[in-house]
Amino acid sequence: MFNFFENKSLVLIVVTVILILLIGISSAFSETMGQIGNILSVPITPVQKFCTFTGKNIEAFVLFFKDTKAIKEENEALKESIKKLQSENRELTKLKEKNMELKKALRLKGRFDAYDLVGANITAMDPGNWFNIFTLDVGSRDGIKADSPVITSSRGLVGRICSVHFSQSKVLSILDEDSVVWGWSEKGWSLRIRGDLEYKDRGFCIADMIPIEMDIAEGDLIETSGYGGIYPKGISIGKVIEVKNQDSDLYRFAVIEPSVDLENLEEVFILRKKSIEAGSEEK
Repeated sequence: MFNFFENKSLVLIVVTVILILLIGISSAFSETMGQIGNILSVPITPVQKFCTFTGKNIEAFVLFFKDTKAIKEENEALKESIKKLQSENRELTKLKEKNMELKKALRLKGRFDAYDLVGANITAMDPGNWFNIFTLDVGSRDGIKADSPVITSSRGLVGRICSVHFSQSKVLSILDEDSVVWGWSEKGWSLRIRGDLEYKDRGFCIADMIPIEMDIAEGDLIETSGYGGIYPKGISIGKVIEVKNQDSDLYRFAVIEPSVDLENLEEVFILRKKSIEAGSEEK
């Protein structure tokens, strides 16, 4: 029998032919696959670009979302800090104002030696008497008596105590028609200051019966004169803002703007007269 594997020449020829065929087939296949790849790359390339673009944008969106969340959390924290600082600032402002009030009260105490200062809060204003009558949270239990002068820490005149109860008292302001205060101008002229029905709703009082020859003009400052038995000397009443002729040609009247903003008062001081016995004990 013919032995194929023993014939080396024949084996070499067969192997060579097989290799040549394989190389040809491989070359043809690669060329075909390349053409197929080129054909497929036409529709696939935009898809690849879209996927790449979308992936990048999704990643950017996720990062943006994370950054936005972090910024929002930081913003909320800043808002809370601002609220806290604003609250602390309000408290400090109140303490500062209270401190200023106390300092002014100490100065008042030195000015009115014959009186004790009693601090009080305004708790109500009688209906229909917005500027006229105030209710305070101190009364007879605090040693308050009728006709005691009522002032502010800045030495501005509010009025006088008109009625007293155990834990409350009422103030008749200088704008009320029943209020009369004797004062004088910085030029030394004596004046009668009273409330007026026409001017009280505008927050003003008047000085009436001013002789024509009296030198009084807009801008003059008016203080209590100490006459009349109620108000001590040196309490600021207000400032002249206008001088007008009265019905008579012999007299004029002056419109006075009070030193005190009577519409927005919150705290006042009552001048409580010291008793003779208390003064003796102190000596």
